[in-house]
Amino acid sequence: MILAAAQFIPVPLDAAANAARMAGLVTEAAERGAGLVVFAELALTGYELDAIAAAPERYAYAPDAPVLAPVVAACRATGTAAVVNCPAPAPDGGLALTSYVYGPDGALLTRYDKRHLHGQEKAVFTPGRTDGRCTLGGLRIALATCYDTARPEVWERAAADGCGVLLASAFHDSAERTEGYAAAAREHGLHVVLANCLGPGSPGIGCGLSGAWSPEAGRIADAGAEAGLVLADLRERITLMSNPAVAAVPVMECGEPLLDVRTAAPELRISGTRQDAPGAFAQLRTGVVERLLRAQKALPDGLRLQLVEGYRPPALQRRYFEEYAAELRTAHPEWPPARIRDAASRYVSPPEIAPHSAGGAVDVQLVTADGAEVDMGSPVNASPEESAGACYTHAPGLTAEARAHRRVLSAALEGAGLVNYPTEWWHWSYGDRYWALMTGAEHCRYGPKEVSPPAAPPPSDTTAAHQPW
Repeated sequence: MILAAAQFIPVPLDAAANAARMAGLVTEAAERGAGLVVFAELALTGYELDAIAAAPERYAYAPDAPVLAPVVAACRATGTAAVVNCPAPAPDGGLALTSYVYGPDGALLTRYDKRHLHGQEKAVFTPGRTDGRCTLGGLRIALATCYDTARPEVWERAAADGCGVLLASAFHDSAERTEGYAAAAREHGLHVVLANCLGPGSPGIGCGLSGAWSPEAGRIADAGAEAGLVLADLRERITLMSNPAVAAVPVMECGEPLLDVRTAAPELRISGTRQDAPGAFAQLRTGVVERLLRAQKALPDGLRLQLVEGYRPPALQRRYFEEYAAELRTAHPEWPPARIRDAASRYVSPPEIAPHSAGGAVDVQLVTADGAEVDMGSPVNASPEESAGACYTHAPGLTAEARAHRRVLSAALEGAGLVNYPTEWWHWSYGDRYWALMTGAEHCRYGPKEVSPPAAPPPSDTTAAHQPW
């Protein structure tokens, strides 16, 4: 996913004006392909501690405060998440220095209250007690606010929790204050995205210099001292199916049967591109079918879901994986086996944990009511090489129409409880190991299944040439 850091000069204590500016920056970030934008410390009010301390009740913003509605609406309209830092009511009373994380649907994903207060902040705010964590677009994300990042234990806990990215909202008044991010990123193996204040505030003048750092290359993005956005492409930090954390998820098979979608859910259209004569491709677990029907009801008028492929026998999954891995070895003979495995899993899941072979994953696309495909930015099942990366759900460079269609698809499927594999905009799952890891479930519901496919129903107008297993 591409992440954006935003810096602008807030209007002191004018939350409405600043929220409107943030909403505009969320929209701009989405147009440039970003899936999330992070704002600086106290961006909603400006870093005005004396005024906040004098009237804390006036400047305590709940996550659903009307003044934040433009930001929430921008997230919902664009499908881009936002991290908004502001004074907020503390859970146990008093005032917290809080980051609200609004998801692509505008819902609150999590909040993080600054744990390590500095200087005058100690007289104004109550320190937080929990670590900020969320998962979005395949990224496990840690949150921190300014002085938090000076504490080694903050970085250590983030790395130990399996986070790949730390998002920091800060007020730094000099370039020297930003120089430590490179060393921390390298030491703890984390990418860092910093949104820093720009312009005057209680501690002095925010210097900007928002940007990003990687463990290997140091600073990889720099906004300089001008207002605006800076983007960091962190698609290589996505949690892939090959990640050991996926395989480590325990399986507690719930015993749900596989249903043939063609008879169990005739409301869903069936593509002719991946069919097998016995019809195994059209099978899915009961819970997945129910959620697809729920998602279809949430679609705008004139659009429907079309199933491309559901269940995939383990032997076929293994064949697909080995064939693609062989292509990568031929193209990159210098790559070690571990890199081949990771690269292959961008497109085909390792067979031992494959969601398709558990009946929990489905490849879907949007079509019109009469079955015409709409612009999704790349064909279904186009590899990263074939699509030049456009297969990634949050790929940059998409047309406005393709971005809009992906937002519609994601909103409907996420709203129904499915999880996307962010290297493939068309791949969604429920109940499998990847779903469990992304949602924080203690175990998955579906394990791999070996089944004999049912007999195919009579041909219909959606049946095309069959592709044999």
